[in-house]
Amino acid sequence: MDATFIAFVAFAIFFVLMIYLKVPGMVLTALDNRRETIAKELHDARRMREEAEALLASYEAKRAAAEADAKAIVDHAKEQAAAVVEETRAAMAEAMRRREQQAEDRIAAAETKASDEVRAAAAEAAIAAAERMIRERMNDATQSALVAEGASELKRKFG
Repeated sequence: MDATFIAFVAFAIFFVLMIYLKVPGMVLTALDNRRETIAKELHDARRMREEAEALLASYEAKRAAAEADAKAIVDHAKEQAAAVVEETRAAMAEAMRRREQQAEDRIAAAETKASDEVRAAAAEAAIAAAERMIRERMNDATQSALVAEGASELKRKFG
């Protein structure tokens, strides 16, 4: 017996024993199970990837919407700030106009008062001068004549 023959017989016995014990079926079943597990994992991975992509798209849409909202809020705030600035400018201009008008009114009142005071002082001075002149020039005879003339004029008007 040759060693090659013994190896062949051992191999044949081993091969027959493997077939008898259904080792190739078990190996094929294990490989099929492994293939199914890998296919399921690949399917799950694809599904998770699709979900992740959908979630990413959703978050990107939400981010874009949030950015648009933030931009709208900023634009609205800028518009409101501009309106407040414009209102403040208008209010300040109106206040300045009113103060200017009040100052002009005070100046006009002061001018009127000064003019009235000058007229009153001039009238007082004229009255004082006339009174002095009358006292200096009037004597008893002139005074009696003026009283008589006034009395006759009163009689004529009321009598």
